[in-house]
Amino acid sequence: MAGTAARTTVINLRADERRRALIDRAAEAVGKNRSEFMLDAAAREATAVLLDRRFFQLDARTFKQFTAALDAPPRDNPRLRALLSKKAPWEP
Repeated sequence: MAGTAARTTVINLRADERRRALIDRAAEAVGKNRSEFMLDAAAREATAVLLDRRFFQLDARTFKQFTAALDAPPRDNPRLRALLSKKAPWEP
């Protein structure tokens, strides 16, 4: 996710020497400086985390089962019904 936009925002991190050395070795191995390496790694991880919460792939058969489950009426759940009928402790 290397960008060409001007970098105007500062992100400060504190790390122990062991992690800093590891990051520096990895950055050097791919021909990047520490900041560039850390920004790229953080952006990749942020993208993965967000996509993991929004995107998943299913084959055709599993997708059909998934949509059928979504379209089906909810099953009766007496325990949930009882919980939802109770007043919350913070309500007057």
